[in-house]
Amino acid sequence: MQTLVNQVVAEAKLAAQKATEDFLAKHGDRDACGFAWITCYEKGSTKIGKALTKAGFSKAYGSGLQMWNPSGSWTQCITAKEVGAQAAAKIISERLGVTCYAGSRMD
Repeated sequence: MQTLVNQVVAEAKLAAQKATEDFLAKHGDRDACGFAWITCYEKGSTKIGKALTKAGFSKAYGSGLQMWNPSGSWTQCITAKEVGAQAAAKIISERLGVTCYAGSRMD
């Protein structure tokens, strides 16, 4: 299980990075400042939850597990980070079968 989750999370991060870079190449870095993350609504006590935690997720404030800035981008452009988070959430949802959404907030 851990190997599969590690592979999926790595794939999701790469997709987030590419989506963010593509957005910045097309639109530039001139949007509002902000943050983006992904939240997987999986309990940390399940097998998948434990594997996600080992793969870099942490407990979310409300419920589930979160990973902030899955693209790893240094941009402050909230829209670019949102695009990356959406790409990562889609891959994790599809490949692991967990409910995963992108979230963001302005700084």
